[in-house]
Amino acid sequence: MSFEELYQKYFQEIYFYVKSLSRNEKVAEEITQETFFKAFKHLDSFDGSKDIRAWLFTIAKNAYYSSYKKSKREISGEFQSEPIVETIFMNQLVNSDAAFKVHQFIHEMDEPYKEVFTLRVFGELPFEKIGLLFGKSASWARVTYYRAKKKIAQKMEENDG
Repeated sequence: MSFEELYQKYFQEIYFYVKSLSRNEKVAEEITQETFFKAFKHLDSFDGSKDIRAWLFTIAKNAYYSSYKKSKREISGEFQSEPIVETIFMNQLVNSDAAFKVHQFIHEMDEPYKEVFTLRVFGELPFEKIGLLFGKSASWARVTYYRAKKKIAQKMEENDG
């Protein structure tokens, strides 16, 4: 597949993904362009052992977080919009007290949410492999993971007041 075909095939998916992270069309467009620029620049280092779509999503995610951190440093001191739920969630996992509460709730969760969430976050397994473990599709694993994450976020909100 040529780079142009790759660009045509995945541009819209990457754009909507970044837009869901940033909630800003202009930022999404810039990050998507940066994603494809980086992909083009490093296409020769892509070994093909993984799905190229996943590779592009990873580049986009990293580009977005790098941009977010950079803009946060530039804006420091000014009012900033509410951080993204995903970022808050990951930051709470880093905080040891919050992480313990999350682990407690995960321990109490029903299956398959408990195992899918654990395999994804701590085992760092892709949705395709999680789906295979359960004899289900990658979409099933993805939906189950996001539902588990939503349950944890709701429980954390309840505990925080």
